[in-house]
Amino acid sequence: MAPRTMNRDKIRFRASKLSARRRGLIIAVVGLALLATGCTQTESFHSAGDLARPVGMTHVLLMPPDISLAEVTAAGLLEPNAEWTEMARPHILNALREMLGERNAELVTYQEAPPDSEAFHAATQLVKLHNAVGQSIIIHKYAGGNALPTKEDKFDWSLGSRAARLRDDYGADYALFVYLRDSYASAGRVALVVIGALLGGYVPGGLQFGFASLVDLHTGDVVWFNLLVSETGDLRDAESAREACERLLDEFPL
Repeated sequence: MAPRTMNRDKIRFRASKLSARRRGLIIAVVGLALLATGCTQTESFHSAGDLARPVGMTHVLLMPPDISLAEVTAAGLLEPNAEWTEMARPHILNALREMLGERNAELVTYQEAPPDSEAFHAATQLVKLHNAVGQSIIIHKYAGGNALPTKEDKFDWSLGSRAARLRDDYGADYALFVYLRDSYASAGRVALVVIGALLGGYVPGGLQFGFASLVDLHTGDVVWFNLLVSETGDLRDAESAREACERLLDEFPL
Protein backbone atom coordinates (compact mmCIF):
# COMPACT_ATOMS: atom_id res chain seq x y z
CA MET A 1 0.00 0.00 0.00
CA ALA A 2 1.48 3.34 -1.03
CA PRO A 3 1.88 5.91 1.75
CA ARG A 4 -0.63 8.71 1.72
CA THR A 5 0.29 12.38 1.72
CA MET A 6 -0.26 14.04 5.10
CA ASN A 7 -1.31 17.60 5.70
CA ARG A 8 1.42 18.57 8.14
CA ASP A 9 0.42 22.25 8.01
CA LYS A 10 -2.28 21.45 10.56
CA ILE A 11 0.32 20.50 13.17
CA ARG A 12 2.25 23.23 14.91
CA PHE A 13 3.87 23.03 18.32
CA ARG A 14 7.12 23.48 20.23
CA ALA A 15 8.77 20.29 21.50
CA SER A 16 12.02 21.39 23.13
CA LYS A 17 12.84 20.01 26.59
CA LEU A 18 9.72 17.85 26.72
CA SER A 19 8.92 15.59 29.64
CA ALA A 20 8.01 11.97 28.88
CA ARG A 21 4.35 12.65 29.68
CA ARG A 22 4.23 15.70 27.43
CA ARG A 23 5.91 13.79 24.63
CA GLY A 24 3.22 11.13 24.88
CA LEU A 25 0.51 13.78 24.77
CA ILE A 26 2.07 15.44 21.74
CA ILE A 27 2.32 12.13 19.91
CA ALA A 28 -1.40 11.57 20.53
CA VAL A 29 -2.15 15.06 19.21
CA VAL A 30 -0.01 14.39 16.13
CA GLY A 31 -1.93 11.17 15.57
CA LEU A 32 -5.31 12.84 15.78
CA ALA A 33 -4.17 15.66 13.51
CA LEU A 34 -2.93 13.23 10.87
CA LEU A 35 -6.30 11.51 10.93
CA ALA A 36 -7.90 14.75 9.74
CA THR A 37 -7.11 13.66 6.16
CA GLY A 38 -8.27 10.04 6.46
CA CYS A 39 -9.17 7.11 8.73
CA THR A 40 -5.77 5.46 8.29
CA GLN A 41 -2.41 7.09 7.63
CA THR A 42 1.08 5.68 7.12
CA GLU A 43 4.28 7.40 6.04
CA SER A 44 7.81 6.05 6.08
CA PHE A 45 11.31 7.52 6.03
CA HIS A 46 14.49 5.92 4.75
CA SER A 47 18.12 6.72 5.36
CA ALA A 48 20.07 8.02 2.39
CA GLY A 49 21.54 5.52 -0.04
CA ASP A 50 20.87 1.86 -0.68
CA LEU A 51 20.36 -0.55 2.19
CA ALA A 52 23.57 -2.46 2.88
CA ARG A 53 23.08 -6.17 2.23
CA PRO A 54 25.62 -8.77 3.40
CA VAL A 55 26.79 -11.54 1.11
CA GLY A 56 24.17 -14.29 1.17
CA MET A 57 21.04 -14.17 3.31
CA THR A 58 20.14 -11.07 5.35
CA HIS A 59 19.37 -11.91 8.99
CA VAL A 60 16.74 -9.81 10.77
CA LEU A 61 16.16 -10.01 14.53
CA LEU A 62 12.58 -9.33 15.62
CA MET A 63 12.74 -7.58 18.97
CA PRO A 64 9.86 -8.07 21.46
CA PRO A 65 7.11 -5.67 20.30
CA ASP A 66 6.08 -3.03 22.84
CA ILE A 67 2.29 -3.45 22.82
CA SER A 68 -0.39 -1.94 25.05
CA LEU A 69 -4.18 -1.89 24.67
CA ALA A 70 -6.51 0.35 26.66
CA GLU A 71 -10.12 1.44 27.06
CA VAL A 72 -11.16 5.05 26.50
CA THR A 73 -13.42 6.14 29.35
CA ALA A 74 -16.33 8.56 28.95
CA ALA A 75 -14.01 11.31 30.18
CA GLY A 76 -11.44 10.47 27.50
CA LEU A 77 -8.92 8.84 29.85
CA LEU A 78 -7.00 5.71 28.87
CA GLU A 79 -7.28 2.72 31.18
CA PRO A 80 -4.72 0.02 30.25
CA ASN A 81 -6.20 -3.46 29.92
CA ALA A 82 -3.68 -6.25 30.52
CA GLU A 83 -6.06 -8.97 29.32
CA TRP A 84 -6.58 -7.25 25.96
CA THR A 85 -2.83 -6.68 25.62
CA GLU A 86 -2.03 -10.35 26.18
CA MET A 87 -4.78 -11.27 23.70
CA ALA A 88 -3.22 -9.08 21.01
CA ARG A 89 0.44 -9.99 21.57
CA PRO A 90 0.45 -13.42 19.86
CA HIS A 91 -1.55 -12.05 16.92
CA ILE A 92 1.06 -9.33 16.37
CA LEU A 93 4.02 -11.68 16.79
CA ASN A 94 2.58 -14.31 14.44
CA ALA A 95 1.76 -11.71 11.80
CA LEU A 96 5.21 -10.13 11.93
CA ARG A 97 6.95 -13.51 11.79
CA GLU A 98 4.87 -14.59 8.78
CA MET A 99 5.42 -11.32 6.94
CA LEU A 100 9.18 -11.26 7.55
CA GLY A 101 9.38 -14.90 6.53
CA GLU A 102 7.82 -14.02 3.18
CA ARG A 103 10.53 -11.46 2.43
CA ASN A 104 14.09 -11.80 1.22
CA ALA A 105 15.45 -12.19 4.73
CA GLU A 106 15.89 -14.85 7.38
CA LEU A 107 14.08 -14.13 10.63
CA VAL A 108 16.12 -14.52 13.80
CA THR A 109 13.99 -15.27 16.85
CA TYR A 110 14.67 -13.24 19.97
CA GLN A 111 15.33 -15.44 23.00
CA GLU A 112 13.85 -14.02 26.22
CA ALA A 113 16.57 -13.87 28.88
CA PRO A 114 15.85 -14.41 32.61
CA PRO A 115 14.33 -11.20 34.11
CA ASP A 116 17.21 -10.77 36.55
CA SER A 117 19.95 -11.20 33.94
CA GLU A 118 22.18 -8.54 32.44
CA ALA A 119 21.06 -9.53 28.93
CA PHE A 120 17.40 -8.95 29.84
CA HIS A 121 18.19 -5.54 31.31
CA ALA A 122 20.25 -4.54 28.27
CA ALA A 123 17.51 -5.58 25.84
CA THR A 124 14.82 -3.81 27.88
CA GLN A 125 16.84 -0.60 27.93
CA LEU A 126 17.41 -0.83 24.18
CA VAL A 127 13.66 -1.18 23.54
CA LYS A 128 13.06 1.87 25.75
CA LEU A 129 15.74 3.76 23.86
CA HIS A 130 14.07 2.87 20.58
CA ASN A 131 10.75 4.16 21.90
CA ALA A 132 12.36 7.47 22.88
CA VAL A 133 14.12 7.80 19.52
CA GLY A 134 10.87 6.94 17.72
CA GLN A 135 9.02 9.64 19.63
CA SER A 136 11.71 12.15 18.67
CA ILE A 137 11.44 11.14 15.01
CA ILE A 138 7.67 11.68 15.09
CA ILE A 139 8.00 15.06 16.79
CA HIS A 140 10.77 16.35 14.52
CA LYS A 141 9.99 14.69 11.17
CA TYR A 142 6.20 14.40 11.05
CA ALA A 143 5.25 17.61 12.81
CA GLY A 144 5.55 20.54 10.43
CA GLY A 145 7.69 23.45 11.51
CA ASN A 146 9.52 21.44 14.18
CA ALA A 147 12.46 19.99 12.23
CA LEU A 148 15.83 20.00 13.94
CA PRO A 149 18.29 22.32 12.15
CA THR A 150 20.86 19.53 11.71
CA LYS A 151 18.32 16.99 10.43
CA GLU A 152 15.89 19.13 8.43
CA ASP A 153 16.82 17.74 5.01
CA LYS A 154 17.95 14.25 6.00
CA PHE A 155 16.96 11.21 8.02
CA ASP A 156 19.75 10.65 10.55
CA TRP A 157 18.82 8.82 13.76
CA SER A 158 20.61 6.12 15.72
CA LEU A 159 20.39 3.83 18.75
CA GLY A 160 24.14 4.05 19.12
CA SER A 161 26.68 1.37 20.00
CA ARG A 162 24.28 -0.54 22.28
CA ALA A 163 22.82 -2.22 19.21
CA ALA A 164 26.14 -3.99 18.55
CA ARG A 165 25.41 -6.38 21.42
CA LEU A 166 22.42 -7.76 19.53
CA ARG A 167 24.63 -8.35 16.49
CA ASP A 168 27.15 -10.22 18.64
CA ASP A 169 24.52 -12.25 20.53
CA TYR A 170 22.37 -13.22 17.54
CA GLY A 171 24.54 -12.83 14.47
CA ALA A 172 21.86 -10.62 12.93
CA ASP A 173 22.42 -7.82 10.43
CA TYR A 174 19.31 -5.81 11.32
CA ALA A 175 16.79 -5.58 14.14
CA LEU A 176 13.12 -4.72 13.74
CA PHE A 177 11.58 -2.76 16.62
CA VAL A 178 7.80 -2.34 16.90
CA TYR A 179 5.74 -0.02 19.13
CA LEU A 180 1.94 -0.37 19.08
CA ARG A 181 -0.87 1.23 21.06
CA ASP A 182 -4.58 0.57 20.52
CA SER A 183 -7.61 1.87 22.41
CA TYR A 184 -11.32 1.15 22.30
CA ALA A 185 -14.19 3.37 23.37
CA SER A 186 -16.21 2.35 26.41
CA ALA A 187 -20.01 2.38 26.27
CA GLY A 188 -20.03 5.82 27.85
CA ARG A 189 -17.48 7.10 25.32
CA VAL A 190 -19.47 5.66 22.41
CA ALA A 191 -22.53 7.57 23.64
CA LEU A 192 -20.54 10.81 23.64
CA VAL A 193 -19.24 10.08 20.13
CA VAL A 194 -22.82 9.64 18.89
CA ILE A 195 -24.05 12.77 20.65
CA GLY A 196 -21.13 14.75 19.26
CA ALA A 197 -21.91 13.58 15.74
CA LEU A 198 -25.58 14.50 16.12
CA LEU A 199 -24.59 17.99 17.27
CA GLY A 200 -22.16 18.41 14.39
CA GLY A 201 -19.05 18.07 16.55
CA TYR A 202 -16.28 15.49 16.74
CA VAL A 203 -15.53 13.37 19.81
CA PRO A 204 -12.66 10.91 19.19
CA GLY A 205 -13.16 7.30 20.17
CA GLY A 206 -10.39 4.73 20.06
CA LEU A 207 -7.10 5.22 18.21
CA GLN A 208 -4.57 2.77 16.81
CA PHE A 209 -1.10 4.25 16.90
CA GLY A 210 2.29 2.70 16.27
CA PHE A 211 5.67 2.90 14.64
CA ALA A 212 8.36 0.49 13.51
CA SER A 213 12.09 0.87 12.91
CA LEU A 214 14.69 -1.19 11.11
CA VAL A 215 18.07 -0.75 12.78
CA ASP A 216 21.44 -1.61 11.25
CA LEU A 217 23.17 -3.62 13.98
CA HIS A 218 26.61 -2.82 12.59
CA THR A 219 26.18 0.94 13.04
CA GLY A 220 23.14 1.31 15.30
CA ASP A 221 21.54 3.60 12.69
CA VAL A 222 17.80 3.65 12.06
CA VAL A 223 17.67 2.95 8.32
CA TRP A 224 13.87 2.82 7.95
CA PHE A 225 10.98 4.15 10.03
CA ASN A 226 7.21 4.03 9.53
CA LEU A 227 4.35 5.64 11.43
CA LEU A 228 0.84 4.16 11.58
CA VAL A 229 -2.24 6.07 12.74
CA SER A 230 -5.74 4.62 12.35
CA GLU A 231 -9.23 4.97 13.76
CA THR A 232 -10.13 1.47 12.58
CA GLY A 233 -8.93 -2.03 13.38
CA ASP A 234 -8.79 -4.26 16.44
CA LEU A 235 -5.51 -5.86 17.52
CA ARG A 236 -7.45 -8.42 19.55
CA ASP A 237 -8.53 -10.03 16.28
CA ALA A 238 -5.95 -12.05 14.34
CA GLU A 239 -7.00 -10.89 10.86
CA SER A 240 -7.27 -7.25 11.89
CA ALA A 241 -3.89 -7.47 13.67
CA ARG A 242 -2.27 -8.75 10.48
CA GLU A 243 -3.78 -5.86 8.51
CA ALA A 244 -2.28 -3.44 11.05
CA CYS A 245 1.12 -5.12 10.71
CA GLU A 246 0.90 -4.90 6.91
CA ARG A 247 0.32 -1.16 7.19
CA LEU A 248 3.07 -0.90 9.81
CA LEU A 249 5.57 -2.54 7.43
CA ASP A 250 4.50 -0.41 4.47
CA GLU A 251 7.53 0.19 2.22
CA PHE A 252 9.68 -2.10 4.37
CA PRO A 253 13.03 -2.10 2.53
CA LEU A 254 13.88 -5.83 2.76
